[in-house]
Amino acid sequence: MASLNAITGQLGLKNAAHFLRRATFGPTRTTIDEFASKTVTEALADIMQVLPVPDPPVDPKTGEHWLPKPVEDVNSGDDSLFEYFKGWFMEQMRTTGMNITEKMTFFWHAFLPADHTLIMNSTSLYNQNALYRQYAIGNVKELLTKVCVDNAMLKYIDNTLNDKDSPNENFAREFMELYTIGKGPQVGPEDYTNYTEDDVKQAARVLTGVKHNFDFDTIDPDTTLPRGKVTLDGLQASRHDPGQKTFTDKFNNTVIEPDPAMMIDGMATEEGFFDELSSFVDMIYEQEETSKFFCRKLYRFFVYYKITEEIEDDIIAPLAATLRNNNFEVKPVLEQLFSSEHFYDINNSATTEDNIGALIKSPMDLTMGTFRFFNLSMPTDYNDLYHVAYGQGISRLLTNQVMDFYTPIDVAGYPPYHQVPAYNRNWISPNSLAQRYNLSNELINGKENESSVMLYQLDIVEYVENTANISDASNPTTLVKELTDYMFTQTIPQDRFDYFVNDVLLDTLMPEEWTEEWNDYVNGITDDAAVRSQLERLLNSIVQTPEYQLF
Repeated sequence: MASLNAITGQLGLKNAAHFLRRATFGPTRTTIDEFASKTVTEALADIMQVLPVPDPPVDPKTGEHWLPKPVEDVNSGDDSLFEYFKGWFMEQMRTTGMNITEKMTFFWHAFLPADHTLIMNSTSLYNQNALYRQYAIGNVKELLTKVCVDNAMLKYIDNTLNDKDSPNENFAREFMELYTIGKGPQVGPEDYTNYTEDDVKQAARVLTGVKHNFDFDTIDPDTTLPRGKVTLDGLQASRHDPGQKTFTDKFNNTVIEPDPAMMIDGMATEEGFFDELSSFVDMIYEQEETSKFFCRKLYRFFVYYKITEEIEDDIIAPLAATLRNNNFEVKPVLEQLFSSEHFYDINNSATTEDNIGALIKSPMDLTMGTFRFFNLSMPTDYNDLYHVAYGQGISRLLTNQVMDFYTPIDVAGYPPYHQVPAYNRNWISPNSLAQRYNLSNELINGKENESSVMLYQLDIVEYVENTANISDASNPTTLVKELTDYMFTQTIPQDRFDYFVNDVLLDTLMPEEWTEEWNDYVNGITDDAAVRSQLERLLNSIVQTPEYQLF
C-alpha cells in the first residue's frame, strides 16, 4: 500500500538519481554517486539549505543591474529586459547545485503564473520571482497573502481594476478556484462543493482597492520587495470597500468587516485593508480542503499526476495534516514526501503505481537536465548569455517543445501541470516529440553568436574521455552501461542494452575494433572523427528514447 513511512539506509544509485531529478533540475553522474551514499535525511539536509539571494540580472547595454528599481531611459527596452530576466532565471536553474530552491521557484511560477504579454513589465516579473524564491520552501499561506498585492499578479488578473465602485471578480475567483481551495463538483446553481458565487463576490470586495505600482516605491515590510499600493494619499484606502462582507455556510457564515479603529472618516486605511486580507486568507486556510488542494499540486508536480482514492487517503490527507500542523510551512511536507517509501516505489501495491520514471519531463526539466548532466558551459558576456544563448537558443528550444516560458495559455498556468485528464502527457504531440528528440542534435551543433563564436556545445567525445564520467570508454559495454545507468531511470532489458552496444555504437564494428579506434584517438594516432561520429549517433539514440523522456 502507499506509505509515507520514511525509508532507511543509504539511498543507493537508483533512489539518489530519482530524488535529484525530481527535487532539482538534474544531477551529474558525480552528484548521483555522491548522494547514493547518503541517507535520505542527509540528502534532504543538503538540498534544503538556504542559499544566498542571487545577484539580479545585468542589462548588457549599461553593464549594470536595473533591478529592483524602475527602468530608466538609459536601459534597454523592456522587451529586451524581459528576455534578459528570463535568461537570468534559467541560468539560476542551470548553475545552482544540488538545491531545491530553483525547482521550487519554478513550481511557484507554474502554480501561480504570470504572462509577460499581459503584464509588460520586466521589473515586476523579477520582483515576483524574488518573492517566490524567498518563499521557496517557506509558508504557503503567507506567500498567497503576499501574492494578493504582488504587482505582477495585480496587473495579470486585473485586480488592479477592482474598485469599490466597480468590482472586478477575476482575481477573487482565480484565487479561490485555482490557487487555494478549488471549486469541487458543482452541487447547485452557482454553488460548488467548496464555495459559492456569492463567496466570490464577497472575496472580491475584500480585495478591492489595491493598485499595481510600477514605480515600485511601496515596499512590503516583511519581504522588503515592492508591492501594490493601497492608499493614494498615504492615509485613506479610498478605493477599498469598507462595508461588511458576509460569506456563506461554506465558510461558517464568516463575517469580515473593518475595525473601526482602522478607519478615517468612514473610509478604510491601509492597515484596515491588510487586516481584512489577513482575515480572508485565514478563513480560506481554515478549510481542510485548502491544505489538500495544495498537497495535490505538490504531488502532481513532484510525484505523479494520477491521484487514486488510495493516494488521496494514504498520501494527500496525511501530507495536508502535516502542512496544517506546521502552520502551513512547506518544508516539512516536502521532507515527508521525499523521505517516503511511496516516493521511491517501496511497498506500492502494484507495479502500475510505480513513480520512478513515470513522469514525462517538462521541456525545462529535459533541457536544463541535459545541460546540467553534461556540464555544458555558457558564455560570460551578458549579451551572448541572455540574448543569444538563452533568448535565441534555449527559449526557442522550450517554445518548440510547447513551453512558451512566461507566456502560459491561461491563468491556470501551463496545461500539463493542471489540465484534466492528460496532465503531463500534454507535453507530447507529434510536433513537440520531434523537437524533444532533436534536442541532442541542437546541443551537438551548438549555438554561435553573430561573430561565429560558439556559445555552448555538447562535446560528447570530451565528456566520455573524462574518467569521472565514463570509467573506460575503450570498452563499448562499459561505455553504454554507464551512460544508460545514469541517464535512464531504470536498468534496461538485455536486448535493449545489446541494441545500443551492437546496433548503435558499434554498428558494423567488432568490440575490439572500437577499442582500437578509441585508443588510437587517445594516443594521438588519429583524430576524433571516427569515434565522434559513433558517439554522437549513440547520444542521439539515447536522447530519442522514451526512457530518456521520462524521469
